[in-house]
Amino acid sequence: MRTEQYIGELLYRYNCVVVPEFGAFLTQMKSAVIHRASNTFYPPSKEISFNEQLASNDGVLVSYMANAEKTTYEDMLTRTLEVAQAWKDALKDGERISLENIGELWLNREGKIRFQPARKVNYLTSSFGLAAVVSMPVTREVLKEEVRELEEKIPFVITPKEPRVRVLQPYLKYAAIFLLAVSSAFTGYNMYSESVSNKAWVERQAQEMIARNLQQATFFESTPKELPALKIAVQKRSSASHHIVAGAFRFKENADKKVRQLRRKGYNASYLGTNAYGLHQVTYDSFSDTDEALAFLQRIKRTESRDAWLLTKR
Repeated sequence: MRTEQYIGELLYRYNCVVVPEFGAFLTQMKSAVIHRASNTFYPPSKEISFNEQLASNDGVLVSYMANAEKTTYEDMLTRTLEVAQAWKDALKDGERISLENIGELWLNREGKIRFQPARKVNYLTSSFGLAAVVSMPVTREVLKEEVRELEEKIPFVITPKEPRVRVLQPYLKYAAIFLLAVSSAFTGYNMYSESVSNKAWVERQAQEMIARNLQQATFFESTPKELPALKIAVQKRSSASHHIVAGAFRFKENADKKVRQLRRKGYNASYLGTNAYGLHQVTYDSFSDTDEALAFLQRIKRTESRDAWLLTKR
């Protein structure tokens, strides 16, 4: 029985995991961080800490381990207390306890338990699949001085042109005004004639259309026609809310390939969709019952992959 393995699994779901008669492992949200010295971007995560004063048994760890080991609650509580006592004895002897993917424990000079978290695993499920990214610094060229030098070498001078004024002689001006008046009179007469004729034609067309509509609306068959029955397929929404995630992929093609591989192995694999970071998620199976989902997760971790994890959607 590896108690630290079960503690790590519960840290994905809970912010506090208590080891009876020993202490509690706590998690706190930590925002994304940029390390300016190395130009490294770290995704959001959970920061792990330890508090030896929270040693009262809340039943979460013992119940989870008893369900996984297929034993009674009382038997698992006894075994957990033995592990806690062994850890205490090792610390009193000056040893350092290393819990895989959780951290390291030791006693200081005052006899208090000190804890150094391990940062190899990110227990924040929303950041699953996101790793640290190293980016080269962006260098920007300042061209302000070069532009000033070019402006000094190539001056721009705009010389306005004087407008040319043509003076018409009096008789040409009067002739133009007369021709414009005559042209306007003929144009106006033609437009008026066309307007009158178009108006009469539109009225005739409207009357004919109204007459046709009245005939179609009045004379129809007395027996109404029956329309064929319309069949609509209603897809029942699945009530499964617990999903055993096999992986998250950047490209949809890789997610589809993973689904096909798992189905060939006999799993009820499916494509779950994308998470908040645009990654395509693939599941081994989905359950509506919490106990069935946890039991299936344990079997997958033992037989298939230790990287599988439980995603619960409300």
